[in-house]
Amino acid sequence: MPDRALVIIPTYNERNNIARLIPAVLAQDASLEILVVDDGSPDGTGAIVSAIANSNPRVHVLHRAGKLGLGTAYIAGFKWALERKYDLIFEMDADFSHNPDRLPEFLDAIREADVVLGSRYQDGHVNVVNWPMSRLILSYGGNIYARAITGLPLFDATGGYKCFRRNVLETIDLNAVQSNGYAFQIEMSFRAWKLGFRIVEIPIVFVDRTEGKSNMSKKIFREGVWMVWRLRWWSLIGRI
Repeated sequence: MPDRALVIIPTYNERNNIARLIPAVLAQDASLEILVVDDGSPDGTGAIVSAIANSNPRVHVLHRAGKLGLGTAYIAGFKWALERKYDLIFEMDADFSHNPDRLPEFLDAIREADVVLGSRYQDGHVNVVNWPMSRLILSYGGNIYARAITGLPLFDATGGYKCFRRNVLETIDLNAVQSNGYAFQIEMSFRAWKLGFRIVEIPIVFVDRTEGKSNMSKKIFREGVWMVWRLRWWSLIGRI
């Protein structure tokens, strides 16, 4: 029996992307299903997904009351997936910065791993398209910073194109995860690594969105700066 796989896609005002993204994801493999976690998008994203889900059993949607953040959206999605016994659980952006065509490569790589991470910076190569230099330096430098503080052996600790085996998410205490912005990606990978799970990076090309608006903010940046120190401290005192 093939693995049941769920692609979790958090959304906030992604109406111009989501109706195109859903069929692009489902076309990659018959085992794939989608869960959209919509944070009360005022542009009607949630209603669009509900209409698709009503006619396609491979599409599901969680409607949340408001903009509650990336991390809590994924945690809600993870719990939904675990309750329904999915074997493989993906993280994926809604804006096509993560190419759906790469999903079959994740499915191949997860056979020999516990977590597969799509890396923009593997082996020092930078595979990012259409970012301004300031954003690229911030991201690349942030990954060097995260590795230095936490010891996490990843080129792209902040990458958000991922696949987890179910037992990884069952083992991590999801209620203890505290990050909510892009630091969430570092925290999830760090917790998986400290629990002894094997994380494999595969190269991807990250293309910046052409529709919609990025959710990066100063608050999210500050969280990332301090969270790596918290992770290091929690590890030292045995909280992770």
